[in-house]
Amino acid sequence: MRRFGRTLVTAALAVTVVGGTAGWASGDSQRAVTGPPPGTAAWRADTASGRPLPDPASASPRDVARFFAGLDEAGSRELVREHPLVVGNLDGAPVALRYEANRLAVLASGEARYASLASPGRQILAFDPRGRGQVVEVFGDLGRAAHVSVVVPGSDSDATTYDAKRAPHTGPAGMARSLRAAAGEDTAVVAWTGYTTPVGVGLDAASGRLAEAGADRLVRFTEGLDAIGAPDPVLFCHSYGSVVGGLAAGRTDAGDIVVFGSPGMRAATAADLHTRARVWAARGPSDWIGDVPNVEFAGIGHGPDPTSAAFGARTVPAADVHGHTGYLVPGTRSLAAFAAIARGELR
Repeated sequence: MRRFGRTLVTAALAVTVVGGTAGWASGDSQRAVTGPPPGTAAWRADTASGRPLPDPASASPRDVARFFAGLDEAGSRELVREHPLVVGNLDGAPVALRYEANRLAVLASGEARYASLASPGRQILAFDPRGRGQVVEVFGDLGRAAHVSVVVPGSDSDATTYDAKRAPHTGPAGMARSLRAAAGEDTAVVAWTGYTTPVGVGLDAASGRLAEAGADRLVRFTEGLDAIGAPDPVLFCHSYGSVVGGLAAGRTDAGDIVVFGSPGMRAATAADLHTRARVWAARGPSDWIGDVPNVEFAGIGHGPDPTSAAFGARTVPAADVHGHTGYLVPGTRSLAAFAAIARGELR
């Protein structure tokens, strides 16, 4: 009975702290964007050379890849022109087609907040304007890379904020750029803002609801990488993104999963993730995430600290990291270790 009472107190503390009464910003409840992209009904009604088009809701990325392999260039280009939002978000479709489709989709949106995504040289692998918007961008040559890494961000990331002006080397795009610069030219890094993230630090951030929806999308994305012949990825999961990574871990072909600034992975130990991937964890000494209680009770909280010895993850040095977002700042030991993991040099 005494133990149960302590659990209730700990759970109440988790809600109090994560809910913002410790001075952090509380967040509004978000509705997860799921399902096939806008334009799917028109896509389903269309054909290519008399052949039905793969259903975005049910066709596997491998089915999609086989479909496009059977099309000539003219047929593929026509689908890009007629259905840019679908082609741009279709895991398994050729990368170059998706870049072009998303450029057209961004322009067609007519929204100034997305305009920079259509700038020359941007490699937008997914763009969904629903809700706060989702975007996936590639840094490097995904088709020829010897190594692929995917940055999975945490709260407050969406299509307008993921590359917003902020402290250098932070945010999904800043982290991805920094990692690629450190890892080298033969590594492609994907900034994957492909799910609805929490806003602020409130009950959305303390629960697994948005992470569960995000994990499904991350699993399908990694299946799409596999379908186009990309190397098994390394997942770099920051903050709430590590909850997404934990829930997706057993369903991806990732070779490594790295979590940093993590509130927990919804697993008691690394073994409980049921993944063949090597699991790594980092937490800096001044990261405020260390003040969040590592509990999980009645759906609130995300479980043990992944950097604890009992969890069983490999430790990434982070003694020189400042704050919650400083893990990929050039010169830090954490970035050097991340780059080595991305290149497959640390095992």
